[in-house]
Amino acid sequence: MCSRKETLSPPKIASDPNGVNGYQIILGEIRTMSNVFRNIPSVNELLDSPPLRTLVERVNRNVVVSGVRDFLDNLRSEVPTSASDIPLPTARELAERIAQWILYEERPSLRPVINATGILLHTGLGLAPLAPQAIDAMVSVSRDYASVEMDLTTGRRSHRVEAVSRLLCKLTGSESAAVVNNNAGATLITLAALAAGKEVIVSRGQLVEIGGSYRLPEVMEVSGARLREVGTTNRTCIEDYRQAIGPETAALMRVHTSNYVVQGFTEETPLAEIVALGKKHQLPVIDDIGSGALWDYSQYGVGPEPSPVASIHTGADVALMSGDKLLGGPQCGIILGREELIDRITRHPLARALRVDKVTLAALAATLRIYQDPDQLEQRLPLVSLLATPLANLQNRAERLATQLQAAAAIETAQAVQDSTFLGGGALPAQKVDTWCVALAPARTSVDTLATKLRSGPHALCGRVQNDRLMLDLRTVFPRQDADVVRAILALDPDGNDSLDTPTSHDQSDS
Repeated sequence: MCSRKETLSPPKIASDPNGVNGYQIILGEIRTMSNVFRNIPSVNELLDSPPLRTLVERVNRNVVVSGVRDFLDNLRSEVPTSASDIPLPTARELAERIAQWILYEERPSLRPVINATGILLHTGLGLAPLAPQAIDAMVSVSRDYASVEMDLTTGRRSHRVEAVSRLLCKLTGSESAAVVNNNAGATLITLAALAAGKEVIVSRGQLVEIGGSYRLPEVMEVSGARLREVGTTNRTCIEDYRQAIGPETAALMRVHTSNYVVQGFTEETPLAEIVALGKKHQLPVIDDIGSGALWDYSQYGVGPEPSPVASIHTGADVALMSGDKLLGGPQCGIILGREELIDRITRHPLARALRVDKVTLAALAATLRIYQDPDQLEQRLPLVSLLATPLANLQNRAERLATQLQAAAAIETAQAVQDSTFLGGGALPAQKVDTWCVALAPARTSVDTLATKLRSGPHALCGRVQNDRLMLDLRTVFPRQDADVVRAILALDPDGNDSLDTPTSHDQSDS
């Protein structure tokens, strides 16, 4: 408790990344103040102060007025009364605190992030960044009306997937194609359309679980299909599939285990053998290849990933893949395969529930067009560009940044170090990639506190904590973001009294 002679200390809003209500910052200091209501400035007096007048121009008057009233109402409800007068902050000081609180409350939870974790396909950070061409296409169809389901030549209604189906078929060799909201949706609707009420045979070693409560057996149950497990966790041969086929069998399914690896005494049935068995018994083969790669990533030290081209060429009747992982496009699930089966899938009632909007279709089409010019892929597709960056380039940037960051008051040491990272976090966690980082040791605080400050700062910067240092991995930082990294760290107060502000529009576009 404060004595009556104590004065209010400066607030530390920015040091609380969890967004404690602004009025609580001063409540603990004035709970014993008495008869202070008459000293609390009015709403109009506060609005006339420079901090809040400036804020009105940055946000809008309605938001600021509402914020001031909420702050003062909470303050009056919490401050007890007694016979003595205790000095309150001046109207300007209180206005500054309210302005900081409003800025924090108005800051969107979804905003640009500088990804310095090194994880190229980071689920928490939106997976693959989009190409400029994809972003331009999204803006183009969003600004005005768009021909989502209209053939502009005939004026008749068309199917929205036609915006991308021709490109998908051309690039993969598939007869037909469909697009839904994500690969989990692609799996759900495919099973519902082709196997509801019947059995689908899957290797026991391929019953995947993906972060976010996705489990293949549960998805299959929701679809109406019945799971028929065959083989063991580490070994499944073609004979296991053959013996499981019966009158209730609707399909054979192979699932790529993208987020784990079974090693040692193992056996996995090749897709070609499953396809041959399916043809013999007139059963469709569904191949869920997961991330899906239309590009050879092995040249960057990444192990081979299933390709939709190889899947279709081998004879899979339906191939399922993501659009926002190795393809480098927007979040969506891509369904490729025989025209008859794709038609059944797109006519299923779930198709409307899982369909994508014009923005996703525009971004996907623009991304696919990039693949038509392989010579330009490394320059035009961000995921490939990041992977293709030479180690020497990353080393030069790391050494330059380390020199600049060593001068930051909040940093004890900044050192360029060689390390390794991973292509994906949840998916593709075993695919290692060489990299260079800037390793930061904080001056007067813990490394966890440093990481929290940078995540919650104006330039949201996410690194990884490793061996009591914050690693800023340049494998996932675009060169255009280097200046923002420096600004974010130089702005830190070593004592934790960091200012609270929001990025400018220029900062956000660079992130």
